[in-house]
Amino acid sequence: MFYDRKTKRVRDKPCGDLRIYLDVEVRRVLCRKCGRVKQERLAWLGENPAYTKRFAFYVGKRCRSSTITDIANELHLDWKTVKEMEKQYMREQLRRAGTPRPKVIGVDELSVRKGHEYRIIVSDLEKHRPIWFGGKDRTEASMDLFYEELGAAKSAKIRLAVMDMWKPFAKSARRHMPLVSVLNDKFHVMGHLGDALDEVRRSEYARLSGRSRKFIKGQRYTLLSHKKNLTTKGRKALKTLLAANKRLNTAYPLKESFGQLWDYQTEGWAWRFFDNWCQALKWQRLEPYEKFADMIYNHWDGIAAHCKPENKVALGFVEGLNNKIRVIQRRAYGLRDEEYLRLKILTCTLPEL
Repeated sequence: MFYDRKTKRVRDKPCGDLRIYLDVEVRRVLCRKCGRVKQERLAWLGENPAYTKRFAFYVGKRCRSSTITDIANELHLDWKTVKEMEKQYMREQLRRAGTPRPKVIGVDELSVRKGHEYRIIVSDLEKHRPIWFGGKDRTEASMDLFYEELGAAKSAKIRLAVMDMWKPFAKSARRHMPLVSVLNDKFHVMGHLGDALDEVRRSEYARLSGRSRKFIKGQRYTLLSHKKNLTTKGRKALKTLLAANKRLNTAYPLKESFGQLWDYQTEGWAWRFFDNWCQALKWQRLEPYEKFADMIYNHWDGIAAHCKPENKVALGFVEGLNNKIRVIQRRAYGLRDEEYLRLKILTCTLPEL
């Protein structure tokens, strides 16, 4: 039953530099069931009734490329108001994207604070979008939360899981998906090999003294880069360094040649290459490389999975996503609102509304 009406002012999407406000009549009705006076709901209003949904989405879209502070200053809004409108925009993005039904997933962790505090990120590598952000650490129990939230039926349809060599992730995947193929991310594997080479470089720098050190100092990124990516100056410095240091002259070609492992189409040939690579380590006194070889041997199943044609997936998306997340964290100078961080990560690859 009609009770009365009142007029309220609502801010709408601006027109150029002009702020637009709408004077809206909102009716109130008397409910016959409960006897209370209720206000009608207008679907085009945002979660904050002082602004239209169109204006909230406009603000959220602007926040994809600018900071909250910049948008708040430009539109003469409170910082918290802008943040809440961006959250509304991102929740709508997720709603329109639909429920994920992944078949190939990528698993990675994110450091959210100092002190080894991590969260887990799961991505759909076929749709090229992150689909889950959660957990409290990098334990198996935290990884289980993803499969529980996804459900047993959808988890059973996942055929491939790409991850680093962190055992809790692999154990959780195999327990929830017995038939899944676990693929160790080659970027993480090569990262471990790069760390081993850098450890050799540092040990050589500590062992030598005087003029012998000058060839090693400042050449870390020269050694870690692929030779084909070096500039003319970098190649000249690398040639001088390898000629001056015997151990680095052995370690660097081993690092460069290991990349051939990912090109083999059968596990037998891949194992033969790896065995020959390990044979080349004998009597070379490269302890970091020997530890790396032991790690590869212990995770061979995840390495050999690269040989199967059906497992040839583009892994660059995972590294690209990590770069996007670093930009988000750097732009915000640290995010204390974890729900906001979750929404930013899950929507960073979704199309604009």
